[in-house]
Amino acid sequence: MGETGRPPLSPALLLVMLGGGLRTRLERDLRAEGLSLRHFSALGHLAHQPGLSYSELARRDGITTQSMQSTLLQLQDMGAVERLTAPGRGRAADLKVTAAGEQLLGRCRVVLSAIDAELAAQLGAEAADGLAGQVLQLLAALADDPSEVTRKSS
Repeated sequence: MGETGRPPLSPALLLVMLGGGLRTRLERDLRAEGLSLRHFSALGHLAHQPGLSYSELARRDGITTQSMQSTLLQLQDMGAVERLTAPGRGRAADLKVTAAGEQLLGRCRVVLSAIDAELAAQLGAEAADGLAGQVLQLLAALADDPSEVTRKSS
């Protein structure tokens, strides 16, 4: 117990609370653009690594393959993602981001940059950069495969 009779602040709990708040904010701001965090994530992964499978995209997002298929169908309907192989049961999908998808991804990045700028304004640019490095270090320490953290953040 601290001097006030309360338990000391938990960095883990504070980070969970911060992450939840940032996720809610990012989802809200993306929704104003007609997009979601799942759209942003799928577009980002496919732009960086075309041809990823539904299951690999789902694993990276921590969602079911069916949920990722739904997200990708939405992106296909928006003209943001193109399937290069014919659909069929058990057939791997070869997906790529279209020019329209690159534009949507750019809009997502603008939304994210605005939130990053607000954080930097609150903390100062140097502290915000330092925080980003520390969070990456913590994510790598918690990951089963630390190289996954590097791939996700680049």
